Amino acid sequence: MTFVSTRIITADINRLVDFYQNVTGFSATWYTTDFAEFRTPVAVLAIGSTRTLQLFGGDAVASPATNRSVILEFRVENVDADFERILAYLGEGLVQKPTTMPWGNRSLLFRDPDGNLVNFFTPVTSAAEERVIR
Repeated sequence: MTFVSTRIITADINRLVDFYQNVTGFSATWYTTDFAEFRTPVAVLAIGSTRTLQLFGGDAVASPATNRSVILEFRVENVDADFERILAYLGEGLVQKPTTMPWGNRSLLFRDPDGNLVNFFTPVTSAAEERVIR
């Protein structure tokens, strides 16, 4: 089995796609007006509008902007540089400035416009680096 993708369902797909294009620097590939993807070297971040829920059984399947337990994590080359690059864009979404965690990652935590937590991190110890390579 291979884990390949995470999908966010949103009521405002244009706003969310624009946000992820700005913070990640990746360009979205739009397949329809209701579905876009960000392809990274390791996995895909997919964003679907609430209209796509009809393909899965209706609106009761998922609720946009209600995640309170998942953090989307992106390994970046230099979390401090990315923080400086996106700080003005984050506004009220900033949760935690770059901080070195006990497990060896330097981590920046913020929320996307739907309230989903996003972590940009850079391994700063050899043990953290080894965990990410696996």
